[in-house]
Amino acid sequence: MAVLTDPRTARVRSVRSLTGRPARSRHGRFLAEGPQAVREAVAAHAAGPRPVVLELYVTEDAAQRHAEIVTGALEHGVRTWTVTDAVLAAMTDTVTPQGLVAVCPTTTADLGDVLAARPRLVALLDRVRDPGNAGTVLRAADAAGADAVVLTAGSVDVFNPKCVRSTAGSLFHLPVVVGVPLTEAVRALQGAGCAVLAADGAGALDLDDLADAAATGAGAPVDLTAPTAWLFGNEAAGLDDTGRSASDAVVRVPLHGRAESLNLATAAVVCLYASARAQRRGR
Repeated sequence: MAVLTDPRTARVRSVRSLTGRPARSRHGRFLAEGPQAVREAVAAHAAGPRPVVLELYVTEDAAQRHAEIVTGALEHGVRTWTVTDAVLAAMTDTVTPQGLVAVCPTTTADLGDVLAARPRLVALLDRVRDPGNAGTVLRAADAAGADAVVLTAGSVDVFNPKCVRSTAGSLFHLPVVVGVPLTEAVRALQGAGCAVLAADGAGALDLDDLADAAATGAGAPVDLTAPTAWLFGNEAAGLDDTGRSASDAVVRVPLHGRAESLNLATAAVVCLYASARAQRRGR
């Protein structure tokens, strides 16, 4: 492995620039930081068929603690550098870097390809702006077994460093579609056989009632065992009229205590897992 010791070099500045959206857009690259994200990136790279990791930077301590990550990267042709702590700190915007930084291509999925695979569970995010929220929803979608995540035009850059960190490696596990107009995404999902359910606190349907109906086989306005795309709106403004009217139904997560509402990421976890459980039972 080559060695980098000077934090002022052009290479270090180039890597650091990827913490900003202009450089990510210009170069088509982003940063994955820390052992969890880098481990999943290297695993995806090894699985092929397209490169997932272009460069890897690792401190000596991290190389010893996570030898399997470095070995996997080297075995699959990833250019790898040993760096000092100062160099790694200069490459990222993280207060406490965790010893590994990977440079990855900003590859996203095509909505048509996702729908051609006949997805059964999709998370659709409309104008979600907070990178931590978007990353957490993506991680929850992965954990619930969703087939894809779609972010509409006006949503946060999914390759924002905070968003990438929040996915904890799930960004490398499932297709992510970006930049699709909301109405186009909804119609395409419906055309592929997915019922689009808008999650909204003022929804006419109660998620608990739908889950009970799915468990007992009772009739309900919405069948949670069927292919479903959950639509989640902006953190502050929620869903707009376009999202509500385009959806097949508007569903509320019931609040049994005194909380005024659930935040976006928490509501997404509840909805996605309700569908995942119903679909598993239905099969």
